[in-house]
Amino acid sequence: MNLHDLLKNFSLQDLQNQMQNMQESLKHITVSGSSGGGMVTIEMNGSMEITNLFIDPELVNEQDREMLQDLLIAAFEALLINWRERVQQETAGMSFPGLFGNQS
Repeated sequence: MNLHDLLKNFSLQDLQNQMQNMQESLKHITVSGSSGGGMVTIEMNGSMEITNLFIDPELVNEQDREMLQDLLIAAFEALLINWRERVQQETAGMSFPGLFGNQS
């Protein structure tokens, strides 16, 4: 099959429909990231909306805001790594400009 035949069979509408279906299915996945041995956990859906945040009650009693902030940042970073991996699995490794930011 030559390039002309490939382009002839290409449907922009089909591609748009596939992208819409993929975006809809990504809304239903959930990923999480945690830090401090599970003391802080953040959950997010495939649309990058935070759906849950857990902070161990013992951590709050310590009143160490700096440590809590560091743990939250670490949990969020772990969450983004897990989200990227899950989205790549769901999209069969297809690349979407701007979706994953700068990756190495």
